[in-house]
Amino acid sequence: MVMQSLNPKSFFTKEEKERIVLAIREAERRTSGEIRVYLERKARGELMERARKVFEKLGMTRTRLRNGVLIYFSLQDRQFTVLGDRGIHEKVGPGFWDEVVILMTQSFSRGEFTAGLVNGIRLVGGKLQAFFPRGPGDLNELSDKVEE
Repeated sequence: MVMQSLNPKSFFTKEEKERIVLAIREAERRTSGEIRVYLERKARGELMERARKVFEKLGMTRTRLRNGVLIYFSLQDRQFTVLGDRGIHEKVGPGFWDEVVILMTQSFSRGEFTAGLVNGIRLVGGKLQAFFPRGPGDLNELSDKVEE
């Protein structure tokens, strides 16, 4: 088994990052929602609290409909979380985020990090589309790139 790097800049290859960005763009093509991926070597503090700070730092609370979703990774801690802004969270509730984590964890346990992330993005994108379908004039409000 190949050991994944704990360096956020090299955890995914260039090609893997391209697959992830493509999955984000495909998901966002059908919704006004925004999906971001953030990798950090180690969470500073409790995982969920750190994810909330990153959520704010990335400007995800400034989307028009408050329908941003962050997939946050703390590589050294081997933990991740999925955090939705108020608009989407009110529609799906906490059980949905657990469902996304379970789906992704199944792939991660096999070392399939890119596939797990892409599957999670697709699941989130489907829910965003159901509750926040793309309308005329919708803009891509946030970057699609994998943040490190």
